[in-house]
Amino acid sequence: MSNSSGYEGLQENVRDLKLPDIEVWENKYPEKEYTIKSETREFTCICPKTGLPDFAGITVEYCPDKLCLELKSFKEYLFSYRNIGIFHEHVTNRILEDLVTACSPRKMKVTGEFNIRGGISTTVTAEYVRS
Repeated sequence: MSNSSGYEGLQENVRDLKLPDIEVWENKYPEKEYTIKSETREFTCICPKTGLPDFAGITVEYCPDKLCLELKSFKEYLFSYRNIGIFHEHVTNRILEDLVTACSPRKMKVTGEFNIRGGISTTVTAEYVRS
């Protein structure tokens, strides 16, 4: 399949985007395996092809180890995507990478449920399991 649709180069620097830091706090129960679930239905980013806004629900589920995510900084991190042109698949994976880097969980799953565009809804799930 040819890539002549004009998407070349749109996501060249997706891993180099400068985004706000995500703060963490010390888990006082690191010996326990439990799940934390955080979600928002107010996520927005920009379609890199059309420049139109994309709306989504983002859900993060993780089993912490020594650190937990601080929610205010996580909210500010998510809000920073509002002016960034990024594909659904890339934003979901980038969020996962940044959260794993911030808190080093035992395991984590990030799900992006993107609103219908052109009659198609998209759900992207990215997972990390410490090996």
